[in-house]
Amino acid sequence: MNLSYFIAKRISRQQKEGFSATIHKIAVVSVSLGLAAAISSFLIMHGFQEAVKQKMYSFSGHLVVSALSYNNSMEETPFDFNLDLYNNPEHYEGVRHIQEYAHKTGLLKTEEEILGVVIKGVSKRFDTLAFAETMIEGRFIHFPDSAVANEVVISKVIANKLKLKTGDELVVHFFQNPPRLRKLKVTGIYETNLSEYFDGKMIISDIRIVQRLNEWADSIAGGLEVFVKDINQVETIGEDIHNSIDYDLQVTSTAYKYQQVFQWLELINRQVNILLVIILTVICINMISIVLILVMERTQMIGMLKAMGATNGLVRSIFINNGVNLITRGLFWGNVIGLGFCYLQYQFRIIPLNAHDYYISYVPISWHWDVVLLLNVLMFAVVSAVLLLPTMIISRINPIKAIKFD
Repeated sequence: MNLSYFIAKRISRQQKEGFSATIHKIAVVSVSLGLAAAISSFLIMHGFQEAVKQKMYSFSGHLVVSALSYNNSMEETPFDFNLDLYNNPEHYEGVRHIQEYAHKTGLLKTEEEILGVVIKGVSKRFDTLAFAETMIEGRFIHFPDSAVANEVVISKVIANKLKLKTGDELVVHFFQNPPRLRKLKVTGIYETNLSEYFDGKMIISDIRIVQRLNEWADSIAGGLEVFVKDINQVETIGEDIHNSIDYDLQVTSTAYKYQQVFQWLELINRQVNILLVIILTVICINMISIVLILVMERTQMIGMLKAMGATNGLVRSIFINNGVNLITRGLFWGNVIGLGFCYLQYQFRIIPLNAHDYYISYVPISWHWDVVLLLNVLMFAVVSAVLLLPTMIISRINPIKAIKFD
C-alpha cells in the first residue's frame, strides 16, 4: 500500500472528534453544496432554455420557407407550396414534418369588446402533438375534407380580454375591399405566455378561410413551417433546403426570426458560467484554508516524519490524499443533494415562476447526464489541483522546530 495514502487514512480515522473533525465537515459541506448548486443551476438552465424554445418551435417550426418580399406586414407574399419539399419531405435528410400556413389581419368583435388580431391559418397537417402542451382548454380545430372549418383556437390572453370561453362564437372582420366578416366558434384555448409574439395577438383558424378571403387556390399559402429531427442540424438542413427550392423563395430559422428571445436565452449561459466560476473560487479558497489549518495542527507529526527521513513530496502527498478524500466525500453528497432536489422539482414542480416574466409557470428541469459528469470531473480536477498550493508550506518546515512546536 502507498505509504502516504496509508498515513492519510489513519489520520482521517483518528480525527472523528474535536476541532479536526469540524474542519473536515466544513470541507465536505462546502464541496457538496457547491456541486449541488452547480448541478441545479445547469439542469435548470437547460430546462428553461428547452421549454421556451419548444414553445417557439411548436408555434413556428424550426425553419420557415416563404417568398422573398420587402413587405413588413404580417400578411406574407403568397406562393404555390406544391413543391418537392412539401410533397416528399422524406427526400430531405433530417426533416421530420412540414406544414403550410398563412396570416391575415382582422378585428375580433363581441357584444362588449373589440380587439385587433392576426389570424394564422393552418391545415390538417398542423402538428397538433407538438402543440398539445400549449393547449390548456378545449380541443384543436377539426378539419373537414371538403368544407371550411368555421372554428378557431384563441389564446388565454385574448379570451380574458374579450370574456370568451370554449363554445362561444365571435365575429372576425377583415380589412379588405369589400370588407368581409366570418362567424367562428371557439373550440380551444392555448397559452404560451409569449404574449408579445403569440398570445397577445394570434388566433388559429382553418387556412381555407384565408385562402377564400384572398381568392387563392388551395395550393397557395403564405409559407411552410419545417420541423427537423435534430435541433443541432437546423443550419445544415436549412442550407440543403435553400439549395433545392426556387430562387424567389427563402429559408429563415425561427431562431433568427425571433432572435430577441433566443439571444436572451443565450445570455443565461454566461450568467450560469459566471456562477460556476464563483462557486469554484469559494470552494478553492475554503479548501486552501482548511488544508493550511490541518498542516499547522499536524506540525509536530510533519517534523517527526522529516526527522525519520521522509521527503517533502511524501509529506505533501499525505495532506493531498487527505484533501482528495474530503473532496470525494463532498462530491458524493453534492450529487445526492443536487440530483435529489432536481428530481423533486421535476416530479412535483415545487418552485413556481411568474409566467408573465419568465414565459413558464414553474422552474423546469432537463436531465443532461453529460453535464452532471462534466461538473463532477471539473470540480474534482480544479479543487484537487488547488491542494498543491497550501501544501507547499511543508517544504519550509524545519524538523527540529516542528518537533518542539506546541
